[in-house]
Amino acid sequence: MSDKSELLQSLKIDRVEESQPKGFTLWQVILLLIVVVIISVWATLEFAKGSSEQINPPSGSGQNSAIQTTKAPSQNKQAGDANLDKANPSSPATTENTAILNSSGYITARRMATVSAEIMGLITEVTIEEGTSVEEGQILARLDNTLAKTNYELAVAQLDVLKARINSIQANLNDAQDNHKRVMTNTFSSAAEKSRAQAQMHSLQANIESAKADLHVANIEVRRQQERLDDHIIRAPFSGVVTVKAAQPGEIVAPSSAGGGFTRTGICTIVDMESLEIEVDVNESFIGRVYPGQPVEAQLDAYPDWIIPASVIAIIPTADRAKATVQVRIKIEQADPKILPDMGVKVAFQK
Repeated sequence: MSDKSELLQSLKIDRVEESQPKGFTLWQVILLLIVVVIISVWATLEFAKGSSEQINPPSGSGQNSAIQTTKAPSQNKQAGDANLDKANPSSPATTENTAILNSSGYITARRMATVSAEIMGLITEVTIEEGTSVEEGQILARLDNTLAKTNYELAVAQLDVLKARINSIQANLNDAQDNHKRVMTNTFSSAAEKSRAQAQMHSLQANIESAKADLHVANIEVRRQQERLDDHIIRAPFSGVVTVKAAQPGEIVAPSSAGGGFTRTGICTIVDMESLEIEVDVNESFIGRVYPGQPVEAQLDAYPDWIIPASVIAIIPTADRAKATVQVRIKIEQADPKILPDMGVKVAFQK
């Protein structure tokens, strides 16, 4: 009986134990707070130590940092100078040499022409290509000259007819003069014969004078037709190099004033390479540093390591209001085939 009572007692639910709350004890909570505070203090000290090392670096790395700090302003200054050069056409020289002013510009040609025809016509032949060197008077192209050639030949034929007529009149005049002399010296000649011989001689003299006047007009007409025929041959106005070929055989070419539609107004463009020079825009604030004859060092953008000797030709006596610049012409002292029109160039005006 007692065993059963003990068994029932063990199976009995103790309400007092369930009513007690489960969780951390007070000492466990205090210990956890102490650990959290220690970790926070340690983390704060480590962060403060790292910040102190960044502000005051060790002596071993302090030299490199100083170099970096001193280099940074130099790089910023160079970037600023580059931006200044782009913003201004010219700027004072900053390099340690004899240059007092830097600027930039382009290679230009003083003698450059777009060659066209004086008349409208059909192109039958073009004898040049881009890059061809030509001499003054060299044939560049030919136009269809069928009609012009016919007119010239007609004028020459009319001239020949007038020459033959003059020769015939001259022969008749010679006979009339001989007849007049014979009649005048013949004692048996009547007054009517003498008068008729003299009138015939005067008439032939008048005819020959008229024929000579017609001959003069015919000569002028022949020269005019010859010039018209020559206009169908397009020649180089000066020696140079062909930079643009603008027409092909089969196209119609015309003077610039008569061009329109599909009509070409030019055969080609010729540049005299001996006339190349440099044109730069100098900021009007620095134009006082430039003078004619001043030595200049030029560097092409295509060949930055090549120093080209040059000198100031002239300062154009007018300013660009929009850009606040003055144009300066610079002579290239030594011509070179590598120097081409419209190349970019930087110049340094020397002391």
